[in-house]
Amino acid sequence: MRVRHSDRPDWGVGQVQSVIGDRITVNFEHAGKVLINATRISLQILDDSDA
Repeated sequence: MRVRHSDRPDWGVGQVQSVIGDRITVNFEHAGKVLINATRISLQILDDSDA
């Protein structure tokens, strides 16, 4: 799944690597691998026209 962090657009588009409970590991274009706490941060899910 491709996502974007709405507060960090400079990170670019991210690819979800894993989801374990509320923890989401995302590999972003310009920030690398980031562990996201889904209870504190909402990610924007992208479709093919959003990239």
